[in-house]
Amino acid sequence: MDDVTRGGASDAELLARHVDGDPDAFGEIVRRHRDRLWAVALRTLGDREEAADAVQDALVSAYRAAHTFRGQSAVTTWLHRITVNACLDRARKAASRRTAPLAETERLEQLLEPHESAAAPAERRDLQRELVRALAKLPPEQRAALVLVDMQGYPVAEAARVLDVPAGTVKSRCARGRARLLPLLTHLRPDGRGSPPLDRERNRSQGASVPPPAGQNDADPVKGGGGRA
Repeated sequence: MDDVTRGGASDAELLARHVDGDPDAFGEIVRRHRDRLWAVALRTLGDREEAADAVQDALVSAYRAAHTFRGQSAVTTWLHRITVNACLDRARKAASRRTAPLAETERLEQLLEPHESAAAPAERRDLQRELVRALAKLPPEQRAALVLVDMQGYPVAEAARVLDVPAGTVKSRCARGRARLLPLLTHLRPDGRGSPPLDRERNRSQGASVPPPAGQNDADPVKGGGGRA
């Protein structure tokens, strides 16, 4: 199959071709979705190395488990579910061995996304640092729900499919997470005016919801992804 034919195939078709032995079909799926998977992992874990490893783990799992995909959800939902589970596994393991707070200054600096260089507005950088400090204090399940709904802009129903829980559970986790975050973020709104920090972050994310074409994100840390595991 040539690149043009492969590029015009749906995700489900590519996954089926991968199962049938096409050596390049899964690489096209990775190219289409890696930036969004990376964004979710980075915001959920707050650490570049951990996020990169989580995405790599997820892609290897998806590569090996492609034959189990039954089309009951979109391929992107399936990939996000695997990625979030990989992130939650890493977050739980980190919590069990942590002896110092996660949100150290060095790691907060790492949260800046690849396209947000040191030239980004200082207010945005400060906001992101505060959000990471606050998110790191939440239980992993609440953190994942808030990242998907409040920062990535997923509808509750779609986030529920990604997390593989009822929509009511997502709403409950978001509500509890917001309640925990509120006292940690009120100092960002001393006059009581302006959008809540998570809303501002979500608006920024949705404004750039279409990931850049492959090859334009030089800082993408996902290792490999297109070859056989």
